[in-house]
Amino acid sequence: MLEPRRIIICVVIITIVGSIIGYFVYINNQSNDMNINNTIEEITPEEEISDAQIRQTMISLYFKDDKGIIPEVRYIDVKDLIGNPYYELLELLIKGPKNGNLKKTIPEGTKINKIDKVGEVLVIDFSKEFIENHVGGEEEEKITINSIVNTLTELTEINGIKIKVDGEENKSFKDELVGFDNTFYRDNTI
Repeated sequence: MLEPRRIIICVVIITIVGSIIGYFVYINNQSNDMNINNTIEEITPEEEISDAQIRQTMISLYFKDDKGIIPEVRYIDVKDLIGNPYYELLELLIKGPKNGNLKKTIPEGTKINKIDKVGEVLVIDFSKEFIENHVGGEEEEKITINSIVNTLTELTEINGIKIKVDGEENKSFKDELVGFDNTFYRDNTI
């Protein structure tokens, strides 16, 4: 027969070994639970995003509506703005709005002869069609100027716009109500 003392020692050893095994099993389960809870679930988009979509940026072009001018937001490829952003924005403004409720502000047939950046002022030289094909009237002329100024001063490096026509300064629209002898600024556009 075993002595009671040996039985107690065996029970204690079995209990200690069982506790150690139980502890390691418990830690292993906790570790597995943490891995399961920390797993990042990958979501696959319904449609792949193309390189062109990744390169798009938002711009605002100002066109005429019944109350004056409002921005038309467009997304364009950043690559189109890298070379000469001023020319690209003006070309889009000349082409006109995509929204059928808005109207063009730059007269039909207008071309961009030259664009120069002088400090924070953009000097734009338009073709003669800018004044010859304009509908006229002080309000319409102000809308044209303000749409150009607001569109181009969206670029942080541009604060003012100077307009020339066929290389000549100090021109004006046909009715001479709005002249181009001053630099136009966004905060005090006409």
